[in-house]
Amino acid sequence: MARIEGVNLPNKRIEYALRYIFGIGLKSSQDILTELNISFDKRVNDLTNDEIAAIQKVVSTKYKAEGELRKEITQNIKRLQEIGSYRGLRHKKGLPVRGQRTKTNARTRKGPRKAGGQVALKRKATKK
Repeated sequence: MARIEGVNLPNKRIEYALRYIFGIGLKSSQDILTELNISFDKRVNDLTNDEIAAIQKVVSTKYKAEGELRKEITQNIKRLQEIGSYRGLRHKKGLPVRGQRTKTNARTRKGPRKAGGQVALKRKATKK
């Protein structure tokens, strides 16, 4: 099993296995392999140590991936929160940031529904 950027790649076609690295998608995976003249059909277990080292070198020099990319994303969010922007406030409150509606949907960001959200049936006052 090959290990690139701290990620163990599964034994799949190398073109798809590289996508397990955070920050590398299908297009950048294909670009890396064409640059190194490695076949897309090759499986991870069939790679030589030289090919793995070459992939590691390209990923670390040309792409922001894994820890470096995650750190940059969290810093961007913290910056938005510190300057008090609208987007930063939405991140703090755990609400959708990009203008989606929240009256119904948005359950992924808001979490499960809170109990007691519906108004209880009002009883009619009895006359004496």
